[in-house]
Amino acid sequence: MRKAEIQYNNQTAGWLVQDEDGYHFAYDQRYLAADKAEPVSLTLPLQVEPYHSNVLFPFFDGLIPEGWLLDIAEQNWKLNPRDRMGLLLACCKDCIGAVSVHPAKEEGGV
Repeated sequence: MRKAEIQYNNQTAGWLVQDEDGYHFAYDQRYLAADKAEPVSLTLPLQVEPYHSNVLFPFFDGLIPEGWLLDIAEQNWKLNPRDRMGLLLACCKDCIGAVSVHPAKEEGGV
């Protein structure tokens, strides 16, 4: 099992987990309770129930770099281009925009 902390504007927004059943994304309860909580994506509206998918959610997959930047990441970190969660964890800590992805340091969500 691999787990990522999803941040929105430097606040923990939720948790993305990859396990033998696929991918699961759940918003953090404290984030949902905040007055100005916004969804990380229009395809993942705010809700208490976790989202489930057999493949990496398209929004998160879209954060992974492409082209020459992906080639550099694969070569430097010896990543398999089919390991989408591994690429997400390695390459998306400092994305353009409000969302960032960090390896989970604590238990939470999902």
